[in-house]
Amino acid sequence: MGMAQKAVRYGQIRAGRRLARSVPFVGGLIALAAVVSAVRRKGLFGGTIDTALNAIPFVGGAKNVAEVVRGRDFIRDRTPTDPPADV
Repeated sequence: MGMAQKAVRYGQIRAGRRLARSVPFVGGLIALAAVVSAVRRKGLFGGTIDTALNAIPFVGGAKNVAEVVRGRDFIRDRTPTDPPADV
């Protein structure tokens, strides 16, 4: 193995370690965005429950499959409230 090949291999190992350390943070950001989006659509209680169910490995998958087959969410979006008209 030549010197250039060793340098490339060393760089690949370092990049792989750095990427592996960043994965939990990226997953956490995606989960946080999902919670915020669900709470905005479904309200505090409904959004939290919906996200918690989706986070459980087999339960979340079964819930999503059932929602696709059913054609609608189990936890409905809250009804939008119209802002009061200026009088």
